[in-house]
Formats: sequence, structure tokens, C-alpha cells
Amino acid sequence: MRMILLGPPAAGKGTQSKRLMDAYGIPQLATGDMLRAAVAAGTPIGIQAKAVMEGGGLVSDDIVIGIIAERIEHEDARKGFILDGFPRTVAQAEALDEMLAAKGLKLDAVIELVVDQTALVQRVMTRAAETQARGEPVRKDDDPEIFKTRLAAHNRDTAVVAPFYDQRGALKRIDGMQPIDVVSAGIDQILHAAKH
Repeated sequence: MRMILLGPPAAGKGTQSKRLMDAYGIPQLATGDMLRAAVAAGTPIGIQAKAVMEGGGLVSDDIVIGIIAERIEHEDARKGFILDGFPRTVAQAEALDEMLAAKGLKLDAVIELVVDQTALVQRVMTRAAETQARGEPVRKDDDPEIFKTRLAAHNRDTAVVAPFYDQRGALKRIDGMQPIDVVSAGIDQILHAAKH
């Protein structure tokens, strides 16, 4: 089961990815983690990425696609994978399609968690307040101002990816404001239909 989970920060992608990993025995591939692992392992593409990162530059789409191409060859990804945080642009989505096609693979599902962004900001503010009330440090991502900045960046840069897949008839949408179990059940239905 090869899939992409789309949606703004705090939409529940991490929660759903964990459930999917457990249910299907497939890894969640977060590009940041893969980059760090490739650099640490000293793979050819990791060495390239390290040079760019040490120079303070952004890693190119070619390098990121190369790292994904390398990573999906690992044994744990043979049955599939969940891409989270990638693709972020239409160019990345096109490059991903080309790389998968070259391997004789394709995506089984592209699922967008659709959320009410005003309610999302409220959800994050509530979570931050509850964390503070327990006397625990608030996650940087849960700082309301930082969160609003991340949300604006998502709307500006990444929101174009869903329409790209929608035009190809590949996008499925789920109301991410529903209870976690209901969202999970909706994802399971989509994946079950994709297999048949």
C-alpha cells in the first residue's frame, strides 16, 4: 500500500500514519528523517545532501527524490509506505510519479485530511493551554504564532499538491475534524477500495 497523506499541520496526519503503520506493517517516510539517515549512512545521495546542507542550502528536489527512491528499496518498504510531508510542490509530485513509474510502481492512494483551519488554530491553542496547565513545556509547534506561520506556509506552498492529484482523479478527501476513529475508518474504506 503506497500512499500520500496530505493536510495542513495538526490535521492528524501523524496520528493516522501511526495507525496505518501498525495496521499495514509499512513505514512512514518523513523526508527530514530520511535525509538525516542517508547523511548518517554516507550513501552517495546522502553525501550530496550533506554538502548542500552544510553550505546552508535547501536540498534540491532531485536529491529528495533520490533519497526516497533509495529508501523504498529497503525491506520494510517492499509492501508499501506512507509519505508524509512530501510532495510539497507540483514539481515534486511530478518527479515522484516519474520515479515510481521508472520502478514499475504507482501510488495506491492520495488522501487529504480536510480541516477547518480556524478550528485547527483553536485546537492548537487549547492543546498548548492544557500542556501549560499540566506544568509541561509547550511544543514549539504548538505555539499559536508559530503554528499560524506554519499554516500560512502550508496554504502558500503545499496546498497546490491536492489539486494536482485531484485533476488526475487520484485524490480522496476525508473530513479531518471528525473523531480520530471515524477518520481512521474512512481511510480504511479508501484503502480497501484501492486494493480491489
